[in-house]
Amino acid sequence: MSSPVFQASSPAHGTGRRKSQFTYRHLSLLASYSTSCPLRVIAHIDLDAFYAQCEMLRLGIAEDQPLAVQQWQGLIAVNYPARTFGIGRHCTVTDAKKLCPKLIAQHVATWKEGDEKWAYHDDAASHIGTHKVSLDPYRLQSRKILALIKECLPSNMQKVEKASVDEVFIDLSAQIHSILLQRFPELTNPPPYDDPTEKLPLPPVTALDWQADALVDLEDAEAEADDPDWDDVAILIGSEIVRDIRAQIRRTLGYTCSAGIAGNKMLSKLGSGYKKPNQQTVIRNRAVQHFLSDMKFTKIRNLGGKLGEQVVSTFNTEAIKELLPVTVEQMKLKLGDDTGVWLYNTVRGIDPSEVNSRTQIKSMLSAKSFRPSINNQEQAVKWLRIFAADIFSRLVEEGVLENKRRPKTINLHHRGQGGQTRSRQSSIPQGRTLDEATLFELAKNLFSQISQEGKVWPCANLSMSVGGFEDGITGNRGIGAFLLKGDEVRESRGASRDPSVGPSTTHERPEKKRRVDNPGIQRFFPKKESSSGGDVEGTFDDDLVDTGKTQIRTKEESPNRTGSGPKPITDYFKVCTRCDARLEDAEALQSHLDWHLAKDLQEEERGRQTFASHNSSVPRGQRTAAASSSSSKKPTRGSSSSSKLEHGQSKLKFG
Repeated sequence: MSSPVFQASSPAHGTGRRKSQFTYRHLSLLASYSTSCPLRVIAHIDLDAFYAQCEMLRLGIAEDQPLAVQQWQGLIAVNYPARTFGIGRHCTVTDAKKLCPKLIAQHVATWKEGDEKWAYHDDAASHIGTHKVSLDPYRLQSRKILALIKECLPSNMQKVEKASVDEVFIDLSAQIHSILLQRFPELTNPPPYDDPTEKLPLPPVTALDWQADALVDLEDAEAEADDPDWDDVAILIGSEIVRDIRAQIRRTLGYTCSAGIAGNKMLSKLGSGYKKPNQQTVIRNRAVQHFLSDMKFTKIRNLGGKLGEQVVSTFNTEAIKELLPVTVEQMKLKLGDDTGVWLYNTVRGIDPSEVNSRTQIKSMLSAKSFRPSINNQEQAVKWLRIFAADIFSRLVEEGVLENKRRPKTINLHHRGQGGQTRSRQSSIPQGRTLDEATLFELAKNLFSQISQEGKVWPCANLSMSVGGFEDGITGNRGIGAFLLKGDEVRESRGASRDPSVGPSTTHERPEKKRRVDNPGIQRFFPKKESSSGGDVEGTFDDDLVDTGKTQIRTKEESPNRTGSGPKPITDYFKVCTRCDARLEDAEALQSHLDWHLAKDLQEEERGRQTFASHNSSVPRGQRTAAASSSSSKKPTRGSSSSSKLEHGQSKLKFG
């Protein structure tokens, strides 16, 4: 996909400036998705009231009809027409219908006790004890939208991160770099004196057409008269790309979405929520300070929870503008070094985090809290069957049938009425096809182990999860294939080869994977057992890296941390043990460690080349002499050094 042809909205004329503030090096960094590039452009696309839109499209309801998605007696999504009546997710269904008698309250799909497939049930709200919520309809639509977004992007420039079921980040930098070179051929010229630090020429335009975008104003209104620089042009191109993506989603699937376009992830996410629904907001670099000045920092990602509460209590404010006068040293003193520096940069709109295109999930969970509690094995087994069906349907979407990805472990958690929790874990057999029946049998076996301890009834909560996902291996042969001869071998190889792949005359060795799930010194210490088990209702703790048998916490302790002191930022981020870089989660940490590995291999290769060039520079005669000299120094079998007896040895005489 390419953006529309760029056109200046006013004629070009000079203003006295001859050079851009950006360099040729900055331009080249744009093509490599560098997080330090000042021309970088990140988009955040957020579906408008997504669950509500899914139900409106499924039921064929008009867009101006008030609708809310119901879960039991509460609301989990409210469309924008319903919001005009004052209805929010905090309302009960009864209160919402008092505010808007014409409100359509559609209950989510549910698994019914004993059924093998989720469905929409009219009486689900009154059967909380025998039904379990299913969000599969929304996950399916989310995958369609993500696939369409990728179709709108060049196949070799897709850096897309699925942030949740209804939002994605897109790093548009490389695509924008390509479009810049097409629209402005002068940028393809080498820098003067071949010096990449030379400034770029100014863009040959004096005004930009932002069309219907919500453009954040500059703090100084008179600055709008200044000629644009390359960061303005880059973000304009980004807005064109995003506008096309949003229009394509609307045309093809019928969904509206809002978007934010800015220089980093944090700002783009704030931008997508700035003007809703069905609008996009552009935050130019020059407008960042003005955009953040009247905002509460608790709206910023990672500052809405415990860390945000800590900052509010420390500085007695949640306004960004009241934190700006606080020096970085003061923040470090009150919050710790890492947290202080991170917060100092964040309230100024600085966010170097990378868009992580690895959107694969790490774990799946299916759980049910029983009200009232269940009291016998038959009821529990019915729910285990539902859990197995629920998780397997999501595994199919992950490619388990094609052996693309599959989990290694299964966990079952039980909570009694008194609050005591128990859990059991088992490995999933890797040598055969994984199906729903296998998951069900494994779950029953784990429940049997828990039951043997006694006192399992009444049961207040059951949950089943799978984790330790890994990429599947295709093309493996059984042992019988190694006992074949001639034509049988060729037929066996042909049958095991992926039919979508053409014939090949070479056999590629599988790429070696560096083990990064347990990179630190912790691998030399045994796992500490927890006496209380654990309830994993909800999502897993991202601070844990699953290794199949044990869970090892990534580095998150500061050297100067004390029990009573403030929590460091590493309690909220992963920290690389090699360079102390901050990563958002365990998956980002793995990607970062892969980068270290690539650098190590590069340095190793350079070392080999240097050694080879040094060897080739030595004259042949000298190399031969050196080799002879070296070999002459090696002790021979009959030499005195080799015949010297060690303690406890004796010399044998042979006649």
